[in-house]
Amino acid sequence: MAQEDTGVEDVDLLVVGGGKGGKTLAMDMARSGGRVAMVERGMIGGTCINVACIPTKTLVTSARLLDSLSRAEQVGVRAGKPVADLTLLREHKDGVVAGMVDLNHRQFLDSGMDFVLGTARFTGERTVRVELNDGGTRVLRGKDVVINTGTTPAMPDIPGIAEAGPLTSETLLHLDRIPEHLVVIGGGYVGLEFAHMFAAFGSRVTILHRGERVLPREDPDVSEAVAGFLADAGVRLHTRVTLTEVSRGPSGMTVRLSDGTEVTGTDVLVAVGREPVTRELDLDAAGVRTDARGFVKVDDRLATSAPRTWAVGDVAGSPQFTHVSLDDYRIVKANIAGADRRTTGRLVPWNVFTTPELARVGMTETEARAAGHDVRVARMPVAAVPRARTLRDTRGVWKAVVDRDSDRILGVALLGPDASEVMTVVQTAMLTGAPYTLLRDSIIAHPTMAEGLNMLFNALSD
Repeated sequence: MAQEDTGVEDVDLLVVGGGKGGKTLAMDMARSGGRVAMVERGMIGGTCINVACIPTKTLVTSARLLDSLSRAEQVGVRAGKPVADLTLLREHKDGVVAGMVDLNHRQFLDSGMDFVLGTARFTGERTVRVELNDGGTRVLRGKDVVINTGTTPAMPDIPGIAEAGPLTSETLLHLDRIPEHLVVIGGGYVGLEFAHMFAAFGSRVTILHRGERVLPREDPDVSEAVAGFLADAGVRLHTRVTLTEVSRGPSGMTVRLSDGTEVTGTDVLVAVGREPVTRELDLDAAGVRTDARGFVKVDDRLATSAPRTWAVGDVAGSPQFTHVSLDDYRIVKANIAGADRRTTGRLVPWNVFTTPELARVGMTETEARAAGHDVRVARMPVAAVPRARTLRDTRGVWKAVVDRDSDRILGVALLGPDASEVMTVVQTAMLTGAPYTLLRDSIIAHPTMAEGLNMLFNALSD
């Protein structure tokens, strides 16, 4: 029911935007008896649940099943030719998303918070005016305020691209057909996941990437291995390209390159990063400064330039992962209570859910050497792991970097089946400061993928 503006409503905590960090903090403080209001424009549960991690990884599950079924005879099963059914894919994705949205909504209400659906603009320090989705306005003021509005897909500055109306990582999830030929602009995490996924669904896929290689922050041997698996899946990859124009015609969309060549697909996906949702917040009125790209400026306590005003998640320039936003929640919760918790020195893992998947934590070999470490490096094909052979999936390579002087693990890149789960074992050892010999000499159950860590760290170079 709409509420009329009857003056300022004071709360202990005001959260603007309902992403992972903000919603977790709001529920936590509300359950503890605090007066909490959280304003969300409409994406209940945040970006991750609605248009990012959850729906995409739900579809990755479908793509991987297709991959497994295509190799079924290798494990003694005749399954016939698998085919992706768009209606069933959408029902699968929408069912998972709807269930999680409903769960989040019930958790919001059960926590005791005031969950406000509407659009907030700052009118002063720690104060917002909310245009309610069902009509009317409210003015809310928090003793503490947390900005958690997230990011949205960025659109590159290429002539004609806005008029052509390409797909983004969000709109692609609502397609009413599987593209015959999907052209992906961008060779980062998001672009590669969608490329591999739609190749499994039966699309022809072409990636256009301006860099020398995909996943440029990885070591060359790792990014080249990923590129090889993309090629095996039928994905065409063009690197070191400059895009000069995008246009839409009767046969689809055409991307013109600086060398005069053209690539035409039925659909074009833009996956070149994300930009912060801050433009319409009127942050100046709150005394909150942003950087040149619009991200909220924070210190290592996640405090903004305004008193008792914090920012968490993507909008604060944190690494754009839901698990980082969750850690931002821990930091801000502690600091609101008077502690001095900081983001400095966080060990942030990440995964690319291609098939096989790539899991990374810590430094690459290139980064470790640049930082002055005398390193030892281990490389091992996934085929060396007995469990991979039982899975009939020996694709991939594992790589570890160790500091020669201290024997501490500096980082790993694991490309292969179940890599994201195995990576967490290494991350735990790194967090404890344990030497690599802990994993080399541990008794790890056989046959598991994690058992490969015995072999990987036994293969360290002299």
